[in-house]
Amino acid sequence: MATASAPGKVYLFGEHAVVYGEPAVPCAIERRATVTVEERADDRLRIDAEDLSLDGFTVEFSGSTDESPSVDVSESLLTAAMGYVDAAVDQARDAADRPNAGFDVTIDSDIPLGAGLGSSAAVVVAGIEAGTRELGVELSRAELAERAYQVEHEVQDGQASRADTYCSTMGGAVRVEGDRCETIEAPDLPFVVGYDGGAGDTGELVSGVRALKDEYDFAADTVTAIGDIVRQGERALEAGDVDELGRLMDFNHGLLSALGVSARSLDAMVWGAREAGAKGAKLTGAGGGGCIVALDESSATETALEYTPDCEQVFRARLDKEGVRLEP
Repeated sequence: MATASAPGKVYLFGEHAVVYGEPAVPCAIERRATVTVEERADDRLRIDAEDLSLDGFTVEFSGSTDESPSVDVSESLLTAAMGYVDAAVDQARDAADRPNAGFDVTIDSDIPLGAGLGSSAAVVVAGIEAGTRELGVELSRAELAERAYQVEHEVQDGQASRADTYCSTMGGAVRVEGDRCETIEAPDLPFVVGYDGGAGDTGELVSGVRALKDEYDFAADTVTAIGDIVRQGERALEAGDVDELGRLMDFNHGLLSALGVSARSLDAMVWGAREAGAKGAKLTGAGGGGCIVALDESSATETALEYTPDCEQVFRARLDKEGVRLEP
């Protein structure tokens, strides 16, 4: 039996635009998905995901994710969640040259599913690490990140970027632009995360931005402008200018909203944070529901979000510099 965990993430800047080759800066946070893998005698796969959804689920199958359990999340999110685990197991089998290996997989996550905090990437990274270790194979972090990206690329019909999986593998702050990924230095920024209790459909949201970009030149220009914000943000990050980072986060949220990926609940939390004195606030991840991230060293933003009707949960999120790791 092998157990591995990997962190979730928030986007400082660049979600959606990163799909089109613009840079993005995600930061790993101390919220983790933990995956335990134990090889079994047959070739079947059993997934026990107590904390992956609101109700949790257990399903056993072989060669297909068609056997959908009944849980309180959308069918598209459920299909994706099972697809990520199935594809991660396939990557572990491939790495170990054990195509018929069967597994019992247990997932324990404190990252909300579909909320924009990189739950799928964390599950995939931890799943591949645990699966390969169970089969006696140790992957380099570079190969692990690449295999995890291939999983998201497959499940998201070719629309995934390397940002989430690379960040979850490496930890800390990372810069992603196309196929180029690197870790970058960042201070321990005062992240505050607000969660509306919902979840967006990443595939639908990414497709929606693509449709706008294809139809309107100004939508394509908006995507480019997000890339410009990222580059300016990198300079502010290097200088440790938190005030400038906050202003740029506000710009980034406005452009994402123009692309149709925000939601009333996200906007309410963003404005609640700003009015409380946060340096800046924006949605994080695909949008459509889920989480916002703000910068505030004081407790004012946390207090304000606790009293925002659309906010179900609020917490501080420290930068997690460790990335994927084996657990005892």
